[in-house]
Amino acid sequence: MLRLRVVMLAAVPVIGSTVMASAGPCTTQIAEVDRYIQRTKPGPASGPTAPQSIGAQLHHQPTPSSVESAENQARQAAAAALERARSADAAGDAAACRKALDQAKELYGLE
Repeated sequence: MLRLRVVMLAAVPVIGSTVMASAGPCTTQIAEVDRYIQRTKPGPASGPTAPQSIGAQLHHQPTPSSVESAENQARQAAAAALERARSADAAGDAAACRKALDQAKELYGLE
């Protein structure tokens, strides 16, 4: 029994350092954005957004299909930005990770 405790106590620092070593430069920030996405209800006020279209600036009424298309494009852009952030984070590229994360935050209106 004592031997098992000694082995377990010796393993804790090794396991802890392995977990810390696998964290990238912006893992925490990515997790914060993921938590925000998970806890907000989907909708026009909380989902990703895109810039206003030319048609909207000309006072044209959007059609249901154009609204759906814009929402899909915004979701795809936000998902792609988060995926780029995760990839850069896994590669240890802090600058690329921050850039992609900033894009995702902008799309979700977090900045």
